[in-house]
Amino acid sequence: MKFRLPLTALMFGAALVAAPAFAKDKEPVTPAPAALPTLIDTDITHDPDDVLLLDLSDGGRVAIRLMPQWAPHHIERIKTLAKRGFYNGVIFHRVIDGFMAQTGDPTGTGQGGSDLPDLEAEFNSMPHLRGTVSMARTNEPNSANSQFFIVFYPRFALDHKYTVFGRVIAGMNYVDAIQRGEPPENPTKVIQASLASENKPAPAPTPAVAPVAPVPTAAQLNNSKSN
Repeated sequence: MKFRLPLTALMFGAALVAAPAFAKDKEPVTPAPAALPTLIDTDITHDPDDVLLLDLSDGGRVAIRLMPQWAPHHIERIKTLAKRGFYNGVIFHRVIDGFMAQTGDPTGTGQGGSDLPDLEAEFNSMPHLRGTVSMARTNEPNSANSQFFIVFYPRFALDHKYTVFGRVIAGMNYVDAIQRGEPPENPTKVIQASLASENKPAPAPTPAVAPVAPVPTAAQLNNSKSN
């Protein structure tokens, strides 16, 4: 098909050659966003201020590499709450086998959060792989506050819908051992959450208390003697 030039173009063809047609209609080129780093540094001694340590009630310590390049505002929130001691004593209230373990609610119901305002979503291109740490939220995208979850197995259906902010770099075996349930009957607790830069030692595991046998009464002793 041939494009027909309007009459004015035929009359002033020389001028049209000098000025590119439709130059004013071209949209400015939007630069492509910078690619996010995908390499996870597994050395806890490197950038220790970006390593979150979770000391669990089962005696294990989980190390999570925080990635400010992925979600800077969410990282700032996690660090702030950890330094406050907000997560100390909080249970894993929602743990689904083959899916994820969720914590960060001081009420243990899944309905609570911190006194800080909710965060605007920072959805990114990071996939929900095994060991991925991501923020929990309601159906409202901008509702993440303090709760987060650790993924047991890849769940790519969550990608671009929840803010990924880190990944487990040590202690995933302790994550696997977190008690299942919604909520679990005997939930696993975060005894202490801290940044590696704080150099806090892991709390001593609480020893199991052996059941104490009841002291027999005098009547029971007399009955046993008579028998």
